[in-house]
Amino acid sequence: MNLKLSSLKNSRFTPLCAVLALLAMVSETMAASVHLKSDPIFTDLGTTLNAKISLAGLGNKDVTISVQVTGLASYTLINPGGNEVPGQNKLPISSSASVTISKSAIKNGNVTVSLTTTPVLAPPATELGAPNNHWVARIDNVEFLTAVITVQQGGKVVLQEEIDLE
Repeated sequence: MNLKLSSLKNSRFTPLCAVLALLAMVSETMAASVHLKSDPIFTDLGTTLNAKISLAGLGNKDVTISVQVTGLASYTLINPGGNEVPGQNKLPISSSASVTISKSAIKNGNVTVSLTTTPVLAPPATELGAPNNHWVARIDNVEFLTAVITVQQGGKVVLQEEIDLE
């Protein structure tokens, strides 16, 4: 069938096609209504952070939920004699955790996950001011400052939220 563009412009089906295209865009937009069901619950575990996250509005695809945190780590330097040298400057850190949930585990568009960030590892003591490689650095505690929750579904970021933890 060979149709000319001018005949399509004047077709009585043109308004119907426009309405169908609009409905397709609206349904796609409505399907992307992922949101937090409630405020996430963060639990400071010293050098890791646990986040309990409840989501609603998810579609029928696997979902990946991640949390990225920043903070300031307190650390202690330990000299070769085993003596601790506390009172150092705080060290900026970041850590993260993520999980992928199968579409079969999503119930009525809802899911709740609990993520714990990886432990923060101390850099070599010489990077923190120790005089030589015989010293050891130990992270004692982290003051968590921010968390960014990212939700991906169907290969797209459907939610990203930054939360101030101070």
